[in-house]
Amino acid sequence: MRAPEGSTLAATSVLVEKIAADIRKLPGVTDTLVTIGGGQQQVVNVAAVYVKLAPLDERDLSQNDLMLKAREVFQKYPGDLRTSVQQVAAISGGGFRNADVQYVIGGADLQKLTEYSKALLEKMKTIPDVVDIDSSLVVGKPEVRVHVDRARAADLGVRVGDVAQALNVLIAGQKVSTFNEGTDQYDVRVRAVGEARTGTEALANLFVQSSKMGWANLSSVVRLEEGTGPSAIDRLNRRRQVTLTANVKPGGSQAAVIEALDAQVKELNIDPSYSTGLAGRSKELGKAGGYFALAFFLSFVFMYMVLAAQFESFIHPVTILLTLPLAIPFGILSLLVTGQTVNIFSGLGLLLLFGVVKKNAILQIDHTNELRAHGMERLEAIIQANRDRLRPILMTTVALVAGMLPLTISSGPGSGTNRSIGVLVVGGQSLCLLLTLLAVPVFYSLFDDLGHSRVWGRIGAGVGNTFAWARRRTATAAQSLFGMIGKQ
Repeated sequence: MRAPEGSTLAATSVLVEKIAADIRKLPGVTDTLVTIGGGQQQVVNVAAVYVKLAPLDERDLSQNDLMLKAREVFQKYPGDLRTSVQQVAAISGGGFRNADVQYVIGGADLQKLTEYSKALLEKMKTIPDVVDIDSSLVVGKPEVRVHVDRARAADLGVRVGDVAQALNVLIAGQKVSTFNEGTDQYDVRVRAVGEARTGTEALANLFVQSSKMGWANLSSVVRLEEGTGPSAIDRLNRRRQVTLTANVKPGGSQAAVIEALDAQVKELNIDPSYSTGLAGRSKELGKAGGYFALAFFLSFVFMYMVLAAQFESFIHPVTILLTLPLAIPFGILSLLVTGQTVNIFSGLGLLLLFGVVKKNAILQIDHTNELRAHGMERLEAIIQANRDRLRPILMTTVALVAGMLPLTISSGPGSGTNRSIGVLVVGGQSLCLLLTLLAVPVFYSLFDDLGHSRVWGRIGAGVGNTFAWARRRTATAAQSLFGMIGKQ
C-alpha cells in the first residue's frame, strides 16, 4: 500500500497498523508482518503487510477468497490510499511492480505521459476481472524548490555548490563517523533536528560559506518556492516511462486482459513518438506463449521424422499426427468444465497428451499394416486391428488416468498448482479414447487412397529418387573418407 504523498513515517505507521489489525480479524489469518519504507528507495509512505494463513485443513476459506476479503477491507479507507493484494513467494517479493499485468508507456514529455496514463487507467477499470489498478507515476508530492540568484550569490562570494552542500547536510545528513557497540557498528550522521527540516523558515535561516563575508544567510541568495511534483520519474533507455499495473481476479484470464488492454491502447491514438508495450510478468507470459508454440511445432516435426523412418512412409505419419490437433479441444474442454485456467502446467499436460494419443494411433496403424502384409484386405485389416489393439489401448488409458487422478482430486497445500495438468490429461485422454478408435481408421482409409493416386505416386517417386540420390552420395563420401583414413 502507498499512503498519500507527504505522509510521514509516523502517520504511515498508524495507518498500516490499523489495516493490519483489520486483516488479522479475517478467518484463517494467524499473523501479519508490517514493513514500512522497504526497498532501495526507502519511501516512508510505502508499506507492506505480509499475511500468514493457517494450514489449509484448518480454515474454510481458500487463499483466493481471503484475498478478495482483504480487498473489501481497503474499501472503508480513503480513496487516495493505493493498495495491491497479491501472492508473493517470499518476503522479498511483492509490491506494485510485481503485479499480474504491467503495461508501459514511454516518451519524452511527462505531461503527455500523464494524460495518456490517466486515460488508459480509466479504460482499464472497465475490463472485467481486473483489480488493484495503479500507476507508477505518483504526483502531488510536496516539495520545496530552491532558486539561486546567481548574480547576487556572486556578489556575496557564495558558490552554487556550497548552497547545494549545505542543503544536503541540513536535510539528508552527512556521515562523519562510526559508533561501535559490541560487534555492531553504526554510522553517525549529522543533520538538522526534525523541527528544522519541516518548514521553509529553517531553510531561510541557514548560513552558507562565503569567500567575501565568511558566512552569508541563505535567504539573501535564494528564493524558496513551495509546490508539488512527481514522487519519482522512471526511465528506460533515457526515455521517461509510466508503468500501469493491475492484478487479475481468481479465475480470470491474464491473456484476455492483455488483449483487451491492447485494444484500448489503439483507441487512444497515442502519438507515434511514444512507445507502448508489456513489461514484467506480462512480458514473460508473451514469451512463454511463443516458446510453447515453438515447442509444439518442433514436436510435430520431430514426431513426423521419427514416424516416417519407422513406417518407411510419408503418408502414415500424417495419419497419426492428424489426431493431435483434434486432441487439443478435448483438453481445453476439460479445463473449462472444471474451472481451470490455461497456464504453463496445462501446456505441459498438453504435450503429455500428445504423446499418449499418438501412441494409440501407432498401435492401430502398425498392426493394420502388419495384417495387410499377410494378405488381408484393407477393411478387414482395419476392423481386426481395432479389435486386437482395443485391450492395450484401454490398458494404457486406464493406467494413465489412474496415475493422474491423485493430482486431480488432491486438496492439500500446492494442489492448485498441479490440478490443471491432471485435469487436462485425465479429461483429454478419456475423450480422446473415442477419437482414437473412430477417427484413426477413417484417416487411414482416406490417406491410403491418396497414396495410391496418380498425383501422389509421381510426388512419391520424385521424393524417393531424391532420397536415393542423397543416400548414394552419402555412401560415396563415407567410403572416400574411410579410405583416406585407412591410407593415413
